[in-house]
Amino acid sequence: MNYSVLTRRYFESADNAGELQGPGVFRGTAGNRAQGTWVQFDLQIGNGMVGKAQFLAFGCPHTIAACAWLAEAAAGRPLQVKLPESVQQLRDRFEVPVEKMGRLLIVEDAWLAAAAAAVKAGG
Repeated sequence: MNYSVLTRRYFESADNAGELQGPGVFRGTAGNRAQGTWVQFDLQIGNGMVGKAQFLAFGCPHTIAACAWLAEAAAGRPLQVKLPESVQQLRDRFEVPVEKMGRLLIVEDAWLAAAAAAVKAGG
């Protein structure tokens, strides 16, 4: 499969891959490896802002690229229980084939779980 330049860039670097620990860190996961896509987001929240976001993912290059971009794009933004852009915008940004849309929904579910945990805790 041919991947877009942006997908290749974020897949190959994945600078925000890893886990965060400590106070003010909230985690959300979705999917499972047996079905081919699993995602975890860790959000470090302070004063209602995303200080840092990191992810772990098992999936195709599109999934990993979208996670890497989301983690980068979220840093320094106010915490919201939604993605920085819609799933369709992510699909367009990374030129994800329609048959892989479900994988982006798993990315969204993991993000929403982490953000909701932060909001519930008063982050």
